[in-house]
Amino acid sequence: MNDDEPVLLHTEGHTLHITLNRPKALNALTHTMVRLIDEALAQAATDASVVAVVISGAGERGLCAGGDIRSIYEDARAGRRASVDFWRDEYRLNARIARFPKPYVALMDGIVMGGGVGVSAHGDVRVVTERSRVAMPETGIGFVPDVGGTHLLAAAPGELGTHLALTGRSVNAADALACGLADHFVPSGRLPDLVAALSRCTAPAEVTETARRYAAPAPAPELAPHRAWIDDCYAADTVEEIIDRLTCAEAPAARETARSLLALSPTSLKVTLEAVRRARRLDGLEAVLDQEFRVSCRAFEGHDLVEGVRARIIDKDRDPKWNPVQLGDVTEADVARHFEPLGERELGLYATAF
Repeated sequence: MNDDEPVLLHTEGHTLHITLNRPKALNALTHTMVRLIDEALAQAATDASVVAVVISGAGERGLCAGGDIRSIYEDARAGRRASVDFWRDEYRLNARIARFPKPYVALMDGIVMGGGVGVSAHGDVRVVTERSRVAMPETGIGFVPDVGGTHLLAAAPGELGTHLALTGRSVNAADALACGLADHFVPSGRLPDLVAALSRCTAPAEVTETARRYAAPAPAPELAPHRAWIDDCYAADTVEEIIDRLTCAEAPAARETARSLLALSPTSLKVTLEAVRRARRLDGLEAVLDQEFRVSCRAFEGHDLVEGVRARIIDKDRDPKWNPVQLGDVTEADVARHFEPLGERELGLYATAF
């Protein structure tokens, strides 16, 4: 194990430990990291000596803040297509994690956003702590939730997933559990003991039981007090109607949410709502990842992703110039274009999944 590598691999007992190792970048995923994780899982799947896999992030701030957004910006500005190749391999990794034949334990401590959700929330033993903040924040940069995020959020109770998909807001451990993004709350101080105990497991059944043994009641949820207006407002058929309902709601938090949505990319909001609604009707994760790949490719070719990253990450002026500017200027055809088949460029996960 070379501590300078972006992904560290080591085995303790019968457990393979995968550590994302870019702490200064909050372990943001690069294409190299995706490939290294995928290769490690492919080998572990057929290695009889490996009983389980544990993924975690180096440093104290979190598991992973997402993909390397700056590189996507530079790629799009230069007219290259490396980001599309990155997404192709990343989404394949997400599918591999979901179908991994052995217990896949994700330590979702600290910040877990975007691509970080993709390498954790599709696992079968997902651990959050009091420091966890979990989000799919893509609409904040003019993008759309990906890495299987629309699959996960579409399955959340009521309209909680629609709320999180459109706003991009993060949730705490209790809400991650309630939304189906995590399985167990473990206080951060107990993580070293949990990891040590997992390394002593000799059979798959012991892994899940070990996680349960270290689990504790989660702190209070943040979303629960707002569930009534969230379910009512986000049940509307269009983004415009959602915002109207939020604006007219009695709850101050609903009205504040309406104002925050109006500052986001109109195209991103409309495509995101359509993506979540379509994900509810699709047949499993692979079909959703195929859809997300189409949407990501179309967004990469558009205006708002580059502009959103510029305003949020590059210039940091937080004053994006969206195009179109108004929700009413985004037509049904504009939205539908994001879901059109890509021909030979299709991801094709669903066709090969079964």
